[in-house]
Amino acid sequence: MILVASIILLAIIIFAGVANRWRVPLVVVSLFVGMLFGSDGLKFGMFDNYALARQVADFALIFVLFIGGFGTKMDKLKMVLGPAMTLATVGVIITAAVTAFFLHWLLKFELSISILIGCIIASTDAAAVFSIFRSRALNPKMSATVEVESATNDPMAIILTTIAVGMASASSSVSSEIGLSFGIILNLVWQVIGGVGIGLLVGYAAYWLSRFVTDLDKGYFYIYIIAIIMLSFGVANAAKASGILSAFFAGLVMGNKNIPYKSTSATLLDALSTIGNVAIFVLLGLLVSPKDFSGVFKNGILLFLILVVIARPVAVFACTFWAKYSVKEMLFLSWGGMRGAVPIVLATYPAAEKIAGADFIFNIVFFAVLLSMLIQGFTITKLADRLKLAVKARPRPRQVMELVALHNSGMELVEIDVDDDIYTGEALVSSFHLPRGTTITMINRDDKIKAPTGQTIIRAGDLLYVLVKTEEKDNAMEEILRHFRSNTRTMPIVADYQEVDRRR
Repeated sequence: MILVASIILLAIIIFAGVANRWRVPLVVVSLFVGMLFGSDGLKFGMFDNYALARQVADFALIFVLFIGGFGTKMDKLKMVLGPAMTLATVGVIITAAVTAFFLHWLLKFELSISILIGCIIASTDAAAVFSIFRSRALNPKMSATVEVESATNDPMAIILTTIAVGMASASSSVSSEIGLSFGIILNLVWQVIGGVGIGLLVGYAAYWLSRFVTDLDKGYFYIYIIAIIMLSFGVANAAKASGILSAFFAGLVMGNKNIPYKSTSATLLDALSTIGNVAIFVLLGLLVSPKDFSGVFKNGILLFLILVVIARPVAVFACTFWAKYSVKEMLFLSWGGMRGAVPIVLATYPAAEKIAGADFIFNIVFFAVLLSMLIQGFTITKLADRLKLAVKARPRPRQVMELVALHNSGMELVEIDVDDDIYTGEALVSSFHLPRGTTITMINRDDKIKAPTGQTIIRAGDLLYVLVKTEEKDNAMEEILRHFRSNTRTMPIVADYQEVDRRR
C-alpha cells in the first residue's frame, strides 16, 4: 500500500511538471493519475469502497474549507457579501432546482434521481477555481465574488444532498414527499445558522486562547491550529449543525485576526489544502471505472450543458441583477462556475446509503464534473482576457519573515512588490512621502537583500519590506507605487501587499 501510494504521488509530480505548461490544474492531474492507476488502468490501486471514500473525503474537506475561510479577507467579504453569499446559498438552491427540473422533464429521469443529481452538482469548487487562476488576477469586485462564492457554497450543496439522500433512503419514492416538511425546513435553517454561529464562536475562542501558546515553539501552534480545525467541525456536528460551515467561519475569524505565526501557519494550511485536494481527487479517480462512462456518455454531456448553459446562468442572473453587475461580469460568473471535488464526493453519498441507482448517479456526476474541469478550466482564463476582466497575476513573494514583538505595537511588516511585469521606472527612497513612522527596512532585488538609505534607488522588480502602522498600510503602498508607471492598458492595476507574519 505504501509503495503504491508513493508511486502515485511521484506520478502526480511528473505529470504536473508536464501539464503545467498548459496550465492544467493539479486537481485535474491528480484525478487522471487516480484513474490511470485504477481498475480500468494499470490496476495498481484497486478501490471500490464508497463509504471509506466518503469518510476520507469528508475529513479532507474540513481542512480545505477551513483554509478557504482562513484565506478570505473580511474586507473582500464585505465588498461582495450580498451577491456572493446569495450565490452561495440561494444560487445553489436555484441551480439544483433548475437542473433537477430539466433532468426530469427533458431526459425523463425519475424525480428522485433528478433531485439527487441536482443537489449533488449544484456547487462550484474553490480548489478548481483558485488553481485555474494561479496565473491571473481579476479586478477586486470579480475576484472577491469568485473567491467568496466558491469558498462558501459547498456547505449548502452538502446540506441539500444530505437532506435529499435522507428522503430517498426513507422511501423508495420521493415523488409523494416532494413538498418539504416543516421539520426539514427547520433542519436546514439550523444547519446554516448553527454552523455559522458555532464556527464564529470557535474562531473567536481559538483567537483568544492563542495568546497562551505564544511562548511555545511554533510546532505546538501548528498542532493547535489542526486541533481547532477538527474542533470547529466536531462541535457543530455533535450539535447537528453543519460542520463544514462551522469550519469555514472558524477559519474566517482566525484568518482575519493577528494570531501568532500567522504567515507560517498560512503556509502550513496551504500545504494541507493541497494534500487534501490531491488525496480527494486521487481517491475519486481510483474509485471511478472509466469503462462505465459508455453508459452515461450522452446523458453526461447533456447534464453538463444543462448545468452551464441554463441552470448556472439563471442562478447568476437571479442572484446578481440587483448588485449592478455588468452583462460581461454575469457572463464570466456563469462560465466560471466550475465543478470539482465536492460534487464528486457528494456523489458517493447515495452509494454509501445503498440507494437504488447510486452507481448511475456517481458515474454521470463524475463525467459531467470531468467535462466542467476540462472545458471550463481550459477556457475560463481566455474568456477573462477577452472580456478584459483579467491581468497577469503578480508573482508570490520569495521571502517570508516573522517580526517578533513582546507587545501589541500596532505595527506590521508588509511586503510591497513593484512588479516589473506591471510597472516601469525607478524612484529614490527620499522621494517617498510615507506616513509618519513608516520605514522601508530592506529591499530584495534579484534574491539579494539590500539595506536602503534615502539615496537608494527603488526599481521595478524590487520587493520591499516595509514597517508600517496597521491603519497606514494602504496609504504607504499607494505612495510607493504611484512613483512608477503602469505597463498595462487592459484595466487599472489594483496593488496589493502581503503581510509578513508577526508574533505579538
